[in-house]
Order: sequence, then structure tokens, then C-alpha cells
Amino acid sequence: MRLEVNCQDRLGIAQDVLDILVEHEIDLRGIEIDEQGKIYLNFPNIEFADFQHLMPKIRKIEGIEDVKTTPFMPIEREQYQLKALLQTLPDPVFSVDTKGKIILINEAVISNLDIPKGEIIGSEIGEFLKGFNVTRWLECNNPQAQAQRIRFLEQDYLVDMLPVMVPNSDDADILAGAVFMLKSELRLGQQLTVFHKASPDSFLAIQAESKAMKNVVKEAKRLAELDEPIIIFGETGAGKQILAKACHEASRRNEYGFLTFNCAASADVAEAELFGIVADPGTQTEDKAGLLELVQGGTLLINEVADLSIELQVKLLQVLQSGRYRKIGDEKDLLLDARIMCTTQKDLGKLIQEGQFRADLFYRLNVLNLVLPPLRERKSDIVALAERFIKQHSVKLGRKAPKMTKACSHYLQTYPWPGNVRQLENALYRAVSLLEGSALEKEQIQLPSCSETVSFVSQEFTGSLDDEVKRFEKDILMRLYPSFPSTRQLAKKLGLSHTAVANKLRDYGINKKTVKIV
Repeated sequence: MRLEVNCQDRLGIAQDVLDILVEHEIDLRGIEIDEQGKIYLNFPNIEFADFQHLMPKIRKIEGIEDVKTTPFMPIEREQYQLKALLQTLPDPVFSVDTKGKIILINEAVISNLDIPKGEIIGSEIGEFLKGFNVTRWLECNNPQAQAQRIRFLEQDYLVDMLPVMVPNSDDADILAGAVFMLKSELRLGQQLTVFHKASPDSFLAIQAESKAMKNVVKEAKRLAELDEPIIIFGETGAGKQILAKACHEASRRNEYGFLTFNCAASADVAEAELFGIVADPGTQTEDKAGLLELVQGGTLLINEVADLSIELQVKLLQVLQSGRYRKIGDEKDLLLDARIMCTTQKDLGKLIQEGQFRADLFYRLNVLNLVLPPLRERKSDIVALAERFIKQHSVKLGRKAPKMTKACSHYLQTYPWPGNVRQLENALYRAVSLLEGSALEKEQIQLPSCSETVSFVSQEFTGSLDDEVKRFEKDILMRLYPSFPSTRQLAKKLGLSHTAVANKLRDYGINKKTVKIV
């Protein structure tokens, strides 16, 4: 039988309870007193008549508020909970005393060793774990938790060594032993695979506090469920590849690969990388699988598609039209089963007009599209992004994450960020790496001077003032057109005549085919 005694905090109250048990010749098996002042008693079962006399006497003790039976003692509950946890762990677990003798093991140890439990308990832990001196670690002044590579049953394991410390009366901790938790290479691999799997919401990694980004994410979630090609438009560093990866992970193809093809390589190298090679017999060249073959079932991201050579544009168009492709040097057609996504920071409409990008390929690729706003147009995301990057960099550097001052936060929000999210991340990495205090000040964020305007002139700009004015004018029209697709509405918005706006839209190639209408 077990009793729970609710009582006041009075000196000697526990002794008064024990005196009554002695008076009734009750054999006490255990007593516990918790932090709330409750007294728990554990004694063998007694006759009901004795119990009837015992309860009233305990209740009459000064300071006793209630007495009732309880199904278990707190320490028993903790012991069985720990035992259940220990036994259900699939990894081997040893517990040892301060001398390194085994006092507790779980079923995984027994099944791995195939030795009776009685022959394992009491043995030296060093008999089973090789490659590390456990006894020396236990004998040091203050053993710290650490991970080590050891040998168990002639296989490599990662072991987490956790010292068991018991508080002393003078608030000093006393070593009582240690727990060893082992993980095999196979188990580590399985856990890493699960860790790298997409989360239920693959878009959680994308910061979307601003209205602009919330709209992008909302639209991306819908488009991710489809299987048609997508073009993601956005400035350099805006996060186009991250958005593409999120779309892939939210698609039905998420169990297959996500590969990236960069168009910056020379035409021959890029073609071989994309299509693969079948070597001629008798040559030293080896067969090579291309990305189109490796990505079967998954998603191929063509990064900065505007840089694709005209020759490769033709071949990619043929692949999209027929759903088939050939390796270089092969005459056999292969079926393509992959979703195509593209990113670009360039104006494809302008490149089409200049003859640098095929219009037919553009329409094949631009079935679906997303426009990623620059960081300067999503100011409410900046502080949240900054805090995320500071935490991530601090973890990598093994330091406590610093706090941004108000001046620092304001500076980050007002800076125009021509390099967008990538520039923000790099600037914060440098600042956190060199920081010595616990507060991140504005002065510690080193950024090039930049005008806080919507448009920027690149340092590589070599055109005339008229060219730059036209570029800026086109940029404004491109931004407004999705919200004012009627030339009359747009003319009214800009304070121009209907004819003037219609002429400008025609000159810049802005229409419902080249600009996505929200």
C-alpha cells in the first residue's frame, strides 16, 4: 500500500507520521518527501481494520491536510518511465558506476552481444567498448559529456558519453557513474536521411512576413502541385533557387532528385553536362550520364536560363516538344520524365527582341511563372531574415547569438540591398565572425554606400543617359502592368495619354504574353 500525505511545512511532521507507523507496527518500505511538501509512504499491504485506525490518526496530526492512497511512489513512476524509455531505444545503452562496471543495459545490448544479461552486468565496460580509455575519463576531475568513435563488436560506433552527477548538500555535484549511448554507422545514416527530408511544409524556410512574399509563397504552393515548367524571375541573390527547391519538395516528385544545371559553361561542356555522352568505341573517352538522365523522376533547375547558348536553346526546345533526348554520340532516343524549372534575373522579353533568346523556347518554358520581389520591396522581412542568419552563423561559430541594436535594425531596413538576401546573409556572417561583444551595432555592418532608391545603376553600366532612362521607364511599366493591364487604367495611373502608354508598352514588348497578370 502507498499513501500520499498532503501537509504543511512544519519541522518534525514527518517524524510524527513515522511514530504512528511504529505504534501500529507497520513495516515501512520507503518514504519520499517532494518539493511541494507531500510525504509519500510505501509499506506492505495491511488489513482493512488496521488501515481504518491508521488513517484517522494520521489526519489528526497537526499540519496534516489530507491523506489518501496513491497507486505509485514518485520515484517508482520515474524508474518505470526511464526503464520503458531505455528498453524501447533501438541503440545499445550501457550505464556504469564510477569504476566503469556495468550496472544497467537495455535489450539492444543483449540482442547484439547474444550473452545472458547476468554475464554482462558487473563486467568492465572496457571489455565491450574498444578504442577509448573509459576508466581514465571517469577518473578525471570533471568529466564532460562528449562524443567518441569507438569499436563495439568489431564495428565502428559513435558513442555519446554522459556523466551522471548527483547534487551534494553543499551544492557541489558528485560523479555517480556514466551512461553510454551507441549509434552505428547505419543508424546515423538513417537519421541523417530523415533529417534532410523535406518538412511537411517545404516553404517554412522562406521568410514571408511581408505581403509581397506571402503572395509569392501562396502562389508557389499552388503551382508546386502542377507538373508544367516554371520560370522564376528575380534579381541576383533574391532566393530564386531556394524557392525552386521548395516547389520541388512540395511536388509529387519530391522523392526523386533535384538537380541544377548552370548555363554559364561553354556550349560544348554545357551540352555534355546536360545530355550526357556515349563514347566512340576504341577511344579513351568514357560514357557519361547527363543531368537529364540523372534527374529522371525529379526536377531539373536550369539556373539563369538567359545565359543558355542559342545552340542549346534549340536542343532544349526539341526536348520539351518531344519529351525525348539523345546523348551526344548516340542514336537512341531516351524518354524524359522530369519537371523543368528555370530562373533568370534578365529581361527575357528584351532578349527575344534582340534575337538572343528564342521566343518559341520562352513560351514553352513560361507555362507557369513566379516573380520574386527584391529585398528592398519586402522590408518587413529584413529583420526576421537578419535574426535567422545571426542565429545560424552563431551556431556555426560556436558562440551565443548577439542581439541587434535598434540602430542596427533600422539601418538594415533602410539599406537598398542591391545584392538582396545573399548580400544580407554575407554581411551578417562577416559581422558576427568579427564581433567581440554581445550586441550587434550598425557600425559593425560593413556595406558599400548605396542610394536608397528603387532602381540602381550597375557599376558595369556603359550606356548613355537616354539608355538608363529607358531602362528605368520600362522597369516602372513592368511593375505596374500586372496591376493595371488595361492601357487606359495604366495611363490614368501615370498621368499620360492612352496613346502614349500604348506606344511605350509596344516599344518595350510589354503585354499579357510577356508579363504575368496577377
